[in-house]
Amino acid sequence: MGRRPKWGRPVHGVLLLNKPAGITANDALQKAKRLFFANRAGHTGALDPLATGVLPICFGEATKFSQFLLDADKRYRSTFCFGMTTASGDADGDVLETKDASGLTEQAVLKAMEAFRGRIKQVPSMYSALKHKGQPLYKLARQGIEVEREAREIEIFEFELLGFTPGSQPRAEVEVHCSKGTYIRSIAEDLGQALGVGAYVEQLHRSAAGPYDETDAITLEALTEERGENAPEQLDHHLLPVDSPATSLPKLTLPDDSGYYVRQGQSVMDLQVYRIGSEGDMVRLFLENGDFLGVGEITDEGCVAPRRLVSET
Repeated sequence: MGRRPKWGRPVHGVLLLNKPAGITANDALQKAKRLFFANRAGHTGALDPLATGVLPICFGEATKFSQFLLDADKRYRSTFCFGMTTASGDADGDVLETKDASGLTEQAVLKAMEAFRGRIKQVPSMYSALKHKGQPLYKLARQGIEVEREAREIEIFEFELLGFTPGSQPRAEVEVHCSKGTYIRSIAEDLGQALGVGAYVEQLHRSAAGPYDETDAITLEALTEERGENAPEQLDHHLLPVDSPATSLPKLTLPDDSGYYVRQGQSVMDLQVYRIGSEGDMVRLFLENGDFLGVGEITDEGCVAPRRLVSET
């Protein structure tokens, strides 16, 4: 019996998608994959159905470098609603408690926010995608099961109040620049608890992820309209380079003979490494003609070892 033919075409690069509200990150991934008729794709960090904004989708060889985006800093804009708590910490969850928060002031919110900057400990939400014994926490939460979670260290680089609307359920518009693994809903819940009134995330928008900014993102609606009845190649100009998830790494250009040995999985010596990094640092590897080889690690004695390479086409 013959092998089943693969669905889709080989597509390589990164699509910077502006995810709409109301669908999961995986739904958005599958829609984009079908539009590009791509045989391999993966997203780089989940966004809840409630959330909108920057969702980088890696196609083909770019999936090999998606970890650099998972590890990257993120930026969010969010609306926190005070005076109410929900099961999930956001507007999609059942209401657990309501309080009159009309006495809450902008000054009180600003003062409480100070404790959430810098390196802090955060307990992941039960509605996160973290796994417990192979099961995502959100699946357990939907079954009414709660498990103990260890607090993890995260870093909040910026936490700014953009606007405040008083009332029985005041709203705060905030902007957060944070490290990987940060849960905005947990910040809202913890801030509401610190203020004694409770809070949840009413709206959430990711404005940046690693090197990518929302100004360059495109919607599924725009992609669908552009594609129309045309071939999927019509959309390929939206793809960013395969190496773009790793642009935070320094670039090392190798001569062709060194590139040959790197492609065979061998370390090569290149004294340029001393100018761009030190032992243990990762670098992007290119040939002199501009071809991207992959990512390598500086070892000892001026050598670089291949760690993740793109396949030759």
